Amino acid sequence: MVVLMSRGTSSLVVDRLCDKAKEQDIAVACFYVDFAARGEQSPTDMLGSLLKQIVGGLERIPDEIRQMFQDHKKVIGGRRPQVAEIIKMLQIVTSLQPTFICVDALDECVEEHRPEILDSLRTVLEKSLNTRIFLTGRRYIQSEVERSLGGRVSILSIKPSNDDIVEYIRMRLKKDTSPDAMNSGLEDQIIKRITENNSGT
Repeated sequence: MVVLMSRGTSSLVVDRLCDKAKEQDIAVACFYVDFAARGEQSPTDMLGSLLKQIVGGLERIPDEIRQMFQDHKKVIGGRRPQVAEIIKMLQIVTSLQPTFICVDALDECVEEHRPEILDSLRTVLEKSLNTRIFLTGRRYIQSEVERSLGGRVSILSIKPSNDDIVEYIRMRLKKDTSPDAMNSGLEDQIIKRITENNSGT
């Protein structure tokens, strides 16, 4: 199953899953796409990070995975696993226990990389029935996610209220290191424009 939610909700969900992981035998792996560094966040980097987190939580690393890494070390200078190999290892480790994979801000990922990432996650799901995937992103990637992951997707659209937005803006402005750059008139203008956009006016 895959849940695609609007952005801004991931930290709460991940915190809840991590609390659940402490109580039960489940694995949680997260990747946060950073727009500023997205050129460095290839499918290999993203999937490899998820794999590393899950393997790091295991009491014992499966022999097959240990052997694959040993084989890579034998290559001169070492060689990083490729996407197909990472997928295979993800299938192995996610089949050992219920697993939650979270990818935040998928819409910030390089557009050319998204199909490979989504296809990879679909392949993991096909072999690991106890795996759940939680994605966040802006609405425009919804059709892309649905095409790649088929009928497994549940969409939850979450929109903050204007009161929440105003409270958040005022909180951030209070922490501004250059308070002289802001006056009450400009603050009111900023709040008015953002809340109007949120209301669709």
